[in-house]
Amino acid sequence: MIKNKKSFYFILVLLPILSVIASLFIGRYPINVATVPDIIIYKILTFLKDISLFNKIVPEIITISTPIEQSVVWDIRLPRAIGGIIVGGALSVSGASLQGMFKNPLVDAGILGVSSGAGFGAILAIILFNEVNFYTVLFAFIFGMIAVGLSTLIAGIYKSNPTIMLVLGGVIVSSVFSSLISLGKYVADPFNELPAITFWLMGSLASCSFKDIAISFIPIFLGVGGMILMKWRINVLSMGERDARTLGINTKLNRGLVVAFASLSTAGAVSIAGTIGWVGLVIPHLGRMMVGTDNRKLIPVSLALGSFYLVVIDIISRTLTGSEIPLGILTSLLGAPFYVYVLKKTKGSGW
Repeated sequence: MIKNKKSFYFILVLLPILSVIASLFIGRYPINVATVPDIIIYKILTFLKDISLFNKIVPEIITISTPIEQSVVWDIRLPRAIGGIIVGGALSVSGASLQGMFKNPLVDAGILGVSSGAGFGAILAIILFNEVNFYTVLFAFIFGMIAVGLSTLIAGIYKSNPTIMLVLGGVIVSSVFSSLISLGKYVADPFNELPAITFWLMGSLASCSFKDIAISFIPIFLGVGGMILMKWRINVLSMGERDARTLGINTKLNRGLVVAFASLSTAGAVSIAGTIGWVGLVIPHLGRMMVGTDNRKLIPVSLALGSFYLVVIDIISRTLTGSEIPLGILTSLLGAPFYVYVLKKTKGSGW
């Protein structure tokens, strides 16, 4: 456990911020260190001048950067960093919440079929519109939520053990949408659509833009915010059905809210970044090793760690080799060995 809590939480808040700053400076395209702040200030002042009715208040600034440098920093690196923050945080908080509610260390954000549903939605959009665009994000989010709805309907067939039935419903829906994903890849154009589908399914922030972030931010904000507000109720739900009811908790309502919030945030994250595994599975375990199983501490810690982790992974993915490595590959390569270590550390209990 952490002894100096104030320093620990200060570092946790600082890590995502530092990772975003580092991502602006690091990349295969060389940019002078002094140029990056100049670009950020120039773009912000230009934006304020464009939206201000009293544009004379905003001072003029002469930038020392070139248009290419401005595009690299403002249009490519900054959206990717912000996308990494919100996607990593959303997946980690969703994983921590669902693990706590189900009291199952193997549960992650995609257990209810949201990742498979979003994947099929993205593939459908790519096939219909022949490229990755705004509709890819929209279709991925819609079908992700449809998948969760179907999982919930299946869970309602047999009500004696709603927790297990919900997981089984997610497994069934994931299997169906995985088959539809395979069908979509089979009928896709092998020269244009199939490469885009394959790369999207492996997870990437390469096509992330401010427009995509604006679309996905609302469901992610609602989902993550809802799970943070419900963190003490998740503690009660993890005690079991009987104990939770004894303490006056409406288990059906609260379980439904946790599922809804986790699904919102996961669908929003998958819609802009594709399928990125292991983040929602591993990061909560790392947080649990630091602060214990109390979700009042674990969920905020998972939010900070997940945000930092995915931005760092994104930096590695675009700088390690000459071509970009999909995020899903790196998170799996790093997540699997770490999960083995977690199992050894916790002796297989996960708690």
